[in-house]
Amino acid sequence: MAEVIKLHGAWPSPFSCRVIWALKLKGIPYENIEEDLPYRKSPELLKYNPVHKKIPVLVHGEKPICESMIIIEYIEETWPETPLLPADPYDRAIARFWVKFADDKGPSIWMVFRTTGEEQEKFKKESLEMLKTIEEHAGTLGKKKFFGGDNIGVVDIAFGGIAHWFGVIEDVVGVKLFEAQVFPGLHAWTENFKQVPAIKESLPDRDKLVVFYKQMRENLLASS
Repeated sequence: MAEVIKLHGAWPSPFSCRVIWALKLKGIPYENIEEDLPYRKSPELLKYNPVHKKIPVLVHGEKPICESMIIIEYIEETWPETPLLPADPYDRAIARFWVKFADDKGPSIWMVFRTTGEEQEKFKKESLEMLKTIEEHAGTLGKKKFFGGDNIGVVDIAFGGIAHWFGVIEDVVGVKLFEAQVFPGLHAWTENFKQVPAIKESLPDRDKLVVFYKQMRENLLASS
């Protein structure tokens, strides 16, 4: 009997969506457990991720795995069919480099959302530098449909937040950073990424995201 796969996540989170995309791309059945964040953390979430107490957490059998890209690495190694990483060792290393870049630099977008004034201007600049680096240096961007070529892979998943959440943050904050004429390769990739069936059916409703993040920003600024 196959071990049950459960995902503790939250619908507005791009990090939860990363794991959902990987599972759906590989055709792996799972049970989604929606956490009521940021308001309440279930006893199961605290049990399975006692260190960071954050989503997403994948539970395979009774074994919990935390952090979205580590979860995806586990999924890739456990279910190697429909691979998300390239077969060539060098290409795999390059893919891992860009995954780390996404996790290291991506938070600047969220800091634009969380801040105001001079501090926000600093993070706007960092976000633009991140987009420029991706546009100019990331894989086959602008030449092929996805970062690794013609097939969607782990780097696309790592940058998936740009495709759907960046515009939401721009709307909520009232800025425009991700201009199509400035970043044509990234914009083309965004459209290709969102048209993949496993991605398209798993993207949270944009209007609901705007409402959710507007409220979250108001709460953050009121408490700072």
